[in-house]
Amino acid sequence: MASFARPLVLSGPSGVGKSTLLKRLFAEFPDKFGFSVSHTTRAPRPGETHGKEYFFVPADEFKSLIAQNAFIEHAEFSGNSYGTSVATVNQVHEQGRRCILDIEAQGVRQIKASTLDPVYLFISPPSLAALRARLQGRGTETDASVQKRLATALKEIEYAKEPNVHDLVIVNDDLDRAYELFKKVALGEQITSDVLPPLDD
Repeated sequence: MASFARPLVLSGPSGVGKSTLLKRLFAEFPDKFGFSVSHTTRAPRPGETHGKEYFFVPADEFKSLIAQNAFIEHAEFSGNSYGTSVATVNQVHEQGRRCILDIEAQGVRQIKASTLDPVYLFISPPSLAALRARLQGRGTETDASVQKRLATALKEIEYAKEPNVHDLVIVNDDLDRAYELFKKVALGEQITSDVLPPLDD
């Protein structure tokens, strides 16, 4: 399968800027890419729409989908369940678009055990201090949830440092620079992978 046709699995800590990069890509190339909309048991945030950001489903429906083997991967994060369905990935591919999946580390592990064969791209913060500032700057996080997300981020970055986990790394130290690299990866062009920063915070 050509690298452009292979799905692109995007991962990285919460607050690192994945959503911003995706919005810019879809705005610039409205017909080339399709986002795999995940299912979640969490409540919608203000402005989120069912079927656009997520499919918002009750916990019992989510469990039923797991029982039906409907998910390529599923995981629990901050007390809520998230899952990528086989159907949504196939739907994007049938439209002739490259499927992009926004997945966290648990999901990456599961996809590696599946037959999907995507390109794995990790978006890294320049430092934990920078990530903490971004999370606090959202204004939607409590101190406790920021600490929880930072602890999860450390685990995700430690996993990303293991050999052969990701094909490429982009450090989001400058949004315009990160976007130009992300766009090249999404379009199937070759880039030189960034190096994950030391995370002594």
